[in-house]
Amino acid sequence: MSIEALTDASDGPRSKRPAILAAAVECFGEVGYEATKWSEVADRVGIGQTALYHYFESKAHCLLTIMRLGLRNSDAAFRRATEDSPTALAALRAAAGAAYALSPQEVQQNRILQANIALLANPRSSEREETERQACRELVARVERNWVDLIERGTRSGEFPAHDPVIMSRTLLGLLVSVWRWYRPGGPQPLAAVSEFVVGCCVRMVAGELPATDATAAAS
Repeated sequence: MSIEALTDASDGPRSKRPAILAAAVECFGEVGYEATKWSEVADRVGIGQTALYHYFESKAHCLLTIMRLGLRNSDAAFRRATEDSPTALAALRAAAGAAYALSPQEVQQNRILQANIALLANPRSSEREETERQACRELVARVERNWVDLIERGTRSGEFPAHDPVIMSRTLLGLLVSVWRWYRPGGPQPLAAVSEFVVGCCVRMVAGELPATDATAAAS
């Protein structure tokens, strides 16, 4: 995994925090969060279990941090993909495609995020866990707002039929993240093919049909 994907601005060059997070992503991705022992994460990093508590007070604190960074990365990817898009339709295609422009390790991170999203519903008794939970919730709202703004842009320009932008955005996000419930790196379907199919579904859903250029390409 790109270490930047698991690094905060506050992490110093000697911090083992990104390495701990990377090891946790591997463990949670292989056997699930509940089945992973905290000591297994320490073993993969090559540190004592006690040293983990210098960075994370619990396995749940680590999980919430992984989730926050995954949401942060999704928000950043959306913004990068759409910042120079000349039309709302181009932005839609770019944003949907960017959701799948990931390494196998980043796919695991998104799978972990979606598998444990219910964790964000209820307050945590730990202050550090609650801080991460609240940050996750703010990022969920920001990601949704990104898509609402995009739908509203396309509606104003006449590229998209008028729909409730919040309902449409939530439906789009539901489609995009549903892939992480069944897709596995190295499986029979390459991620590029999944991306192409889902991007086409997003265009049909929002624009009502494939634009003429896309329809011509599909027919050929």
